[in-house]
Amino acid sequence: MKRKLMTLLVILVGLTASAQTYDERFDTNGDGKVSVADVTYLVDYLLGKVTPTQHEYVDLGLPSGTLWATMNIGAPKPEHCGDFFAWGETSGYNGGKTTFNWTTYKYCMGTNKTLTKYCDNSEYGTVDHLTELDLEDDAAYVNWGPGWRMPSKEQFNELRNSELTTAEWTTVNGVNGQKITSKANGNSIFLPAAGVRRGASLSKEGSEGYYWSRTLETGPPDYARYLNFDSSDIYNIPNERCFGRSVRPVRNK
Repeated sequence: MKRKLMTLLVILVGLTASAQTYDERFDTNGDGKVSVADVTYLVDYLLGKVTPTQHEYVDLGLPSGTLWATMNIGAPKPEHCGDFFAWGETSGYNGGKTTFNWTTYKYCMGTNKTLTKYCDNSEYGTVDHLTELDLEDDAAYVNWGPGWRMPSKEQFNELRNSELTTAEWTTVNGVNGQKITSKANGNSIFLPAAGVRRGASLSKEGSEGYYWSRTLETGPPDYARYLNFDSSDIYNIPNERCFGRSVRPVRNK
């Protein structure tokens, strides 16, 4: 406990020292910035309100330094599909949500034109100009703990950049998916073709993968960006926020 209190004191000092420049040593909650939220997190940790969890990750040698988790949220193994989440929701299909549409979506009032958060167009609901998920709405952060985030649109673009990685449609223990291999160090991750949940149904399992980013679409705000792939190619495209898709967390070095 004494060591933790000393760490708290160091972070308080670091907040002042890092007021103008980001210093990852004081970023205890992994949100990419140093603020009072880091002290709040550490206090919650000391009080036992949050417990950091350990998950394996792979360094693909990418320019951004992004480290990719080896498996999806809710998956016990890399080739398992794991859970499905609507964009901005932190409890998914495994948590009891069986229907994925606008009627059941957390951040609207029943339709895609009544958004209550993450909206920059008054024709679609309440405007707040938020374009990335807050930590409280990030399924990776909430389910796996500090340091973990849902990927950004830019991180997905880096992952599928043919100058940095190679993509191979393959099968692991009977599960189809894309194997992404680094050209820098030869390390790889496997993304299962888990499919997508629309309404009460699961479709495209085994033939396509759908992975949410944390980035809102720059067009209609009822859409968010996600990584989509099949046996022939990988895309970074937008679609409706209410549907259930996989989440593959990332963290920074």
